[in-house]
Amino acid sequence: MSRSTGARTALNIAVSSGLVTLTALAMLVARAVTFGRARRFCAEVLGAWMSRAILRQFGVTLVLHEHGPRTTGPCVYTFNHTSTLDMFILLALRLPRTRYFMKRRSWVFPSFGLAAWMVGTFFTPPQRLPRARVRCFQAATAKLQRTGDSVLLSPEGTRVTTGKIGPFNKGTFHLATEIQAPIVPLFIQIPPEGNPGKGLAAHPCTVHVHVLPPVPTTGWRLEDLERNKEHVRQRYVDFLAHLNAEGTPSLPTAA
Repeated sequence: MSRSTGARTALNIAVSSGLVTLTALAMLVARAVTFGRARRFCAEVLGAWMSRAILRQFGVTLVLHEHGPRTTGPCVYTFNHTSTLDMFILLALRLPRTRYFMKRRSWVFPSFGLAAWMVGTFFTPPQRLPRARVRCFQAATAKLQRTGDSVLLSPEGTRVTTGKIGPFNKGTFHLATEIQAPIVPLFIQIPPEGNPGKGLAAHPCTVHVHVLPPVPTTGWRLEDLERNKEHVRQRYVDFLAHLNAEGTPSLPTAA
């Protein structure tokens, strides 16, 4: 990396951090003056504005592709998690009435954690605390059943930068089975030259977000979790193969 490129990256990170902090404070004010009733405003207006500003700062352009009918009503959005950029990309989409899952350790960046909390995020404990994770998903299920909101989470559970679709966890599909909401797979296609992976050094690029046809969950049973999980994962594997066959790989090539 050249000195000028490094300086530009440092500036982008500093500006983005400032935007997150300012937005988190604005969200806090909005929630306070409305007695906690401005969650959607925080997510769909302030969060979307912040995310688009950050992506613009890094020179990232979003293009949305819908490959099936638009789902109406509550749903479970899933996505392939390949980059630190993902949450900004997803917030920028302004998904209606949607809550989010995020790792609890995201609070290591307090302003980011605060902003996530303001938009109604469920913070998941680490895999080494299975009972705590179960309680988290149970609370989320009850909240979603009560509010009728949609929810977004990654079945991979962590950023996967190997050029493949990682293993899927069962939590997503347990939740979808409980609330009987269709799964809407989102495929985020970030070119390798712009993808910061697990880092922060994103570079100018065009990101394509593909909305794949919804997967009905009516009639799903908990005893079929493994089969349903692999069925949805195979959709991602097949779509990635389709993109690669077209000569537009969405992920870095595995070493």
